[in-house]
Amino acid sequence: MRPSAPGAEPRRAAGLQRLAAAGRAAAARLLDALLPPRCLTCEAEVAVQGTQCPACFAGLSVITEPFCARCGVPFAHEAQAAERGPAGAVCPACTAHPPAFAAARAALRYDAAAKRLILPFKHGDRTELARPLARHMARAGAGLLARADAIAPVPAHWRRVIARRYDQAALLAAELGRLGGRPVLPDLLRRARRTPPLNERGAAERALTVAGAFAVHPARLRAVRGGRVLLVDDVLTSGATANACAEALLAAGVAAVDVLAAARVPDPRLRNDGAA
Repeated sequence: MRPSAPGAEPRRAAGLQRLAAAGRAAAARLLDALLPPRCLTCEAEVAVQGTQCPACFAGLSVITEPFCARCGVPFAHEAQAAERGPAGAVCPACTAHPPAFAAARAALRYDAAAKRLILPFKHGDRTELARPLARHMARAGAGLLARADAIAPVPAHWRRVIARRYDQAALLAAELGRLGGRPVLPDLLRRARRTPPLNERGAAERALTVAGAFAVHPARLRAVRGGRVLLVDDVLTSGATANACAEALLAAGVAAVDVLAAARVPDPRLRNDGAA
């Protein structure tokens, strides 16, 4: 057999890669012709599959500074943040009761526009929404993602997973792991007991309801003991569930815990009237 000319193998590999890329592009164009890309929320035609139309995208309330340095809850305005301190402003709730997690961030305010993405994802079998939501989260929590040693979802109770057929936080964690190049441990935490819905409960009652509700998988702990874990959830309300998960991880030997959510419920105490 005649030996290949110098550089022939790399050129051949590069050529195969170009052919594969061209094939994928052609398949995508064919799919778009048969099934034109639609907005994730309103079904209007869009240029790229898995995106929103300009109107729906513009309607999202992206959380930007100023926000609490600990829990990430947005302040109503700069003056309100300045009242809390010149550096690393912390909201009243975190001042009174500092959370176990080091920092929490969220991509979107949990308003009507965010619900049009999150509720179908959470309750309507729209699992394809995990990827676009994770892209928003990766931008909002870039710093947290960069310093994480591993990613773990806030776990749902197994009965709820069976009823829903999937765990939405685990799907988000998997997408974030892919985007950030971080290992994902979907079963690092489990619910030791089932907790009732927290929707209508206040912050103190939420904390009591979820206290001690989470346990760490001992076989998975070896991978993160002494490291930093990024907890992932769909919606952050009072932070009670994330805090209970962080307490369990810290007690088991994790060095630090951060939290990243798709959306954050604003604190009603941080009204747009200067009240803190």
